Amino acid sequence: MNGYRLYKKEKLCSNSAIDILFSPSAAKNGGNNSIMAYPWRAVWRINNARHHTCPQFLITVPKKRLRKAVDRVRMRRRLREAYRLGREALPADTPADIAFIYVADTLTPYTASQRSVRKILSRIAEATQAADSLTSS
Repeated sequence: MNGYRLYKKEKLCSNSAIDILFSPSAAKNGGNNSIMAYPWRAVWRINNARHHTCPQFLITVPKKRLRKAVDRVRMRRRLREAYRLGREALPADTPADIAFIYVADTLTPYTASQRSVRKILSRIAEATQAADSLTSS
């Protein structure tokens, strides 16, 4: 991707991909991975069946955690901004599906979200590079 814009093809919208991402059977078979970096938790998997090769993501902020809609929207915006600025940590040709789930009970500052997203993205990049090196050799 050129520039810092978030494109539509970077958003995970496919219901079947989301169902597979959160299905317990895929998690048991080792298809899904989870990373925790407070205040965000990420569930991700490599989806080779998709025609876009860029990583796709979705954001969930549960109503159980943040009761006010204004607070939920604020945290979604903070994560989108952190992802937009930190996505170069992931290789652009990795077909990963990533779901970011908010786990804190209160609003957290943007710097905490940014640090968390960078840690998550770097761990995903390390894991995909390790998997690529195992399959190529």
